[in-house]
Amino acid sequence: MATAVAPPLSRKGASPKAATADAFTVKAYTGNAKVSSPPKAGALEPRPYKPTDFRKFYDRGDFPIALEHDTKGNKIAWKVEIEKLDYHHYLPLFFDGLCETAHPYEFFARQGVHDMLEHGGKKILPVIPQLIIPIKNALNTRNVKVICTTLKILQHLVISSELVGEALVPYYRQILPILNIYKMKNLNSGDGIDYSQQKRENIGDLIQETLEAFERHGGEDAFINIKYMIPTYESCILN
Repeated sequence: MATAVAPPLSRKGASPKAATADAFTVKAYTGNAKVSSPPKAGALEPRPYKPTDFRKFYDRGDFPIALEHDTKGNKIAWKVEIEKLDYHHYLPLFFDGLCETAHPYEFFARQGVHDMLEHGGKKILPVIPQLIIPIKNALNTRNVKVICTTLKILQHLVISSELVGEALVPYYRQILPILNIYKMKNLNSGDGIDYSQQKRENIGDLIQETLEAFERHGGEDAFINIKYMIPTYESCILN
C-alpha cells in the first residue's frame, strides 16, 4: 500500500519570515515581529563641544599671560597684577576654557582660573551668574577628565570668597544633574592600588567632596537643595 505524501505547502500557506521591528512601534505588536534591542542611552559618552571663546582670545593674544618654566614645572606668568584684572571680563572667559582638552588651552584655562580665584577676593562674588553657563558646558562634555578638573575648580570656588557658596545655591539645578549621573561611578580596584585616588581623579570621590563643600559653605538651604537634585546624598553636617 502506497504511503500518502502530504502535498507541499503553497507559497501562500508558508510561515511568514519574522520581520525586525523597533520596540513600542505598531509593527512590534504583529505576531511575527522580532523586536530589536533598544539602543544604548549613552548617558556617560563624551559629547563634542564647540570651539570656546577662550581658545579664540588666546589665539589672538588677548590674554595678559605667558608660559613660564621653573623647577616645579609650568606656571602662568601674568603680565599684569591679577588683582587689577577686570573679573567680569576675564573670569568667565577662563571658565569657558575648562571645556578644552588640548595643550596649551587646557593648562592656561585651568591654572588661570585657580590663580584668579586665589587673588580675586571680593571681585568674585558679583561674577557668579556669568560663571554658571561655562560650568554647565564643561560638565556637559561628559568627558571624565574635564569633569574632574571642573569639580576641583568648584571646590576652590566655594572657598574663594565669603558668600560665594551661598550664591551658588540657586544654580544647583544647572550644576548638579551631571553630578547625579556620575556620583556612583567609583573604581573598584579590589586589593590593588587605585592610582586615580592618589591623583584625585576618581570622579565619584571628587563629586562627594564637591557636594560636601557645597553643603558646608552654602548656608542653611544648601543641603535640602542638594538632596532635591541628588536624592542619594547624605548630609556631612547633620549626620
